[in-house]
Amino acid sequence: MSNLPPLVSDLALVMGAAAVVTLVFKWLKQPMVLGYILAGVLVGPKFPLFPSVADAESIEVWAQIGVIVLLFCLGLEFSFKKLMRVGGTASVIAVTELLVMMFLGIGAGRALGWSTTDSIFLGAMISISSTTIIIRAFEELGVKEKKFANVVFGVLVVQDLAAILMLVLLPTIGASTMLSGAELLKPVGKLVFFLVLWFVSGIFFLPTIFRKAGKFMNNEMLLISALALCFLMVVLATQAGFSPALGAFIMGSILAETPFGSKIEHHTTSIKEMFGAVFFVSVGMMIDLSVVPQYWTQIIGISLLVLVGQPLSTMLGALLSRQPLKTSVQTAMSLSQIGEFSFIIATMGLAMGLTSPQLYPIAVLVSAVTTFTTPYMIKASGSVWRFLDSRLPAVWKAAIDKYSSEGQAVKPTSDWTRYITNYVVQVFVYSVVVIGGVLITSKLVLPAVVYKSDTPLMRALVGGGALLVMSPFLWSLSLRRMMPGTATRLWSNKYYRGPMIVLQLFRFVITLVLMGFLVHYIVSYIVALCLLAVTIALLVFNYKRLQMVSIWVEGRFMSNLNEKEKQDQRDSGAHLTPWDAHITNFTVSPDFKGAGLMLMELHLREDYGVNIAMIKRGDFTIQAPARNERVYPDDTLFVIGTDEQVTAFKHYLDENSPTRVKKIMPEDELTLQRVEIGLGAEVVGKTIKESEIRELTKGLIVGIERSGERLLNPESSVTLQSGDVLWIVGNPKRILVFEKTMAKGHNPESGTVLVAG
Repeated sequence: MSNLPPLVSDLALVMGAAAVVTLVFKWLKQPMVLGYILAGVLVGPKFPLFPSVADAESIEVWAQIGVIVLLFCLGLEFSFKKLMRVGGTASVIAVTELLVMMFLGIGAGRALGWSTTDSIFLGAMISISSTTIIIRAFEELGVKEKKFANVVFGVLVVQDLAAILMLVLLPTIGASTMLSGAELLKPVGKLVFFLVLWFVSGIFFLPTIFRKAGKFMNNEMLLISALALCFLMVVLATQAGFSPALGAFIMGSILAETPFGSKIEHHTTSIKEMFGAVFFVSVGMMIDLSVVPQYWTQIIGISLLVLVGQPLSTMLGALLSRQPLKTSVQTAMSLSQIGEFSFIIATMGLAMGLTSPQLYPIAVLVSAVTTFTTPYMIKASGSVWRFLDSRLPAVWKAAIDKYSSEGQAVKPTSDWTRYITNYVVQVFVYSVVVIGGVLITSKLVLPAVVYKSDTPLMRALVGGGALLVMSPFLWSLSLRRMMPGTATRLWSNKYYRGPMIVLQLFRFVITLVLMGFLVHYIVSYIVALCLLAVTIALLVFNYKRLQMVSIWVEGRFMSNLNEKEKQDQRDSGAHLTPWDAHITNFTVSPDFKGAGLMLMELHLREDYGVNIAMIKRGDFTIQAPARNERVYPDDTLFVIGTDEQVTAFKHYLDENSPTRVKKIMPEDELTLQRVEIGLGAEVVGKTIKESEIRELTKGLIVGIERSGERLLNPESSVTLQSGDVLWIVGNPKRILVFEKTMAKGHNPESGTVLVAG
């Protein structure tokens, strides 16, 4: 009988221990990650009471595969479009928390007598919360649909990106004795370049490939293709000088933007759980429990630093981002642990010899402590908010309420700001694409072509072919007119003509530099000048064909980028996405306990997420009531919210009214309608008051969506912009008439008629 390979017996031991321990943890209602780590401790070489793994190196290889699969699945949950949508709130909270915890971690490490590198790694590890642990805790506690949960998820998205940046920067920091700003900017610039190049290329090609192969793409083929792309990106990232985990994360985030992203995430769940278990078990195997008596004070101290520092820094960021006190406290108490990225950072530091041996077990044990306390911290958030709400001075609470309410205002964006933003994005993206083409030509195509025949003619053909292929992108970079309508309005103002000419000349210079950069490494000086002259003539005299190709390429990219979102809307049938809300009317009971209080005192928006669009008091109607408007018995409240929010609001009224609250179904003459403003609409550039929308629709604007952000109950002084989505409460027939006037707008940039709604 053949001998059983050690790898098989080791895997049997690892998976068996994980299964038994996690069953116990599931029964005790404790996080599964802790069970995996404990299982690793039990089967590890430093715990002699149980059988140990014989071939630790093989298990380490499986653990590295586990990291790749885990980061790939985290990327599937990440998506760069989701990052663009988190808005300023999540960014402010995440950046505040990261900076404060990095500072506290470095300070704590230095106070403990650790080296500078150990202190920096400690700061990085305790600044990143655990997406996996928080999601599981939210699901178990049933709070995933709460308002603060959306804020938490947004913060986690920004933290994930920060963690990826740390994986790039920390090796540079740890390996340098004297670090300068230029040394830090180089890896950051390299990361940004490859992120943009890989993302643009992936979005352009992958959805099309999947779509073309759709008839052959069953579940098995989809899973195999996704994993093949994952490991291919791991190889590319490694060759580019990045970590394998970064490549897996990037490919996951790219596939998340395709219509197959949700299916891939579903089919990889079992693989993620298996390899994730191996990874976390391997983490436990590296823990030496004998060091606990030696470092127990440091473990407790750092755990307290995380449990106190993360919530306080998060709450500070939430208040700075104009979140209400309750949301700030709930968000802060949820982000009070470290997890998978902390393990990966600790493993990287130990494997590269950058950190001291004791840092790894300390980080893992701190993670275990904070993971254990996570559900209790989330449960306690309500009590902490009530305690603060009852203890804070009235002046402070009023200031917080006023500051958070002012955060709903959206400042109108000027034409010049939008033009500059569009200019920077287009120049940067097209420059990255052209530089990517240069690298592919010089590093891959040229060596392959001239391997046996390195002649000037062959090099000239390679250089000319590369310039021909990249000519649509060179034309877009140098000659394409950006935002024609906005540019025309700006050009009519003499003040902007000079800066616009300078910006155009800058585009020409960048294009010439990139073209010269390409031919410089391929052909001689004379041939380079000839190729440049021919290419410039091609760009100038063949601009119509190049324009068509450029528009087609950009259209295909945008279509692929938005395909998943459109598919999700079709599958869900949500006609109000992303504003999944409706209007419901309630009549206030005569014995309602909140009667006579102002809306700001009732905290309806903060506690239940609903908005009071109108108050009907007899024959008198209060449209878009102010926060100091009072609620009286027999008032009819017109409430805007989702099903969950409206249900929670009704429970609130029932609990505070001995007499049952009467719910009135939405009236026929009142509706919540979505209207989109086209570029040529006559209301563009006018304030809400000047547009006379209230008079035209016999209603009011209760919300505006602009660039992925929402403005609830906008002030009448807010200026309307093209592309704004208005949510109007009013007479449906009048709104339909207004919508038709919006449909008459003409788009000067595309030459098409815009239809609103």
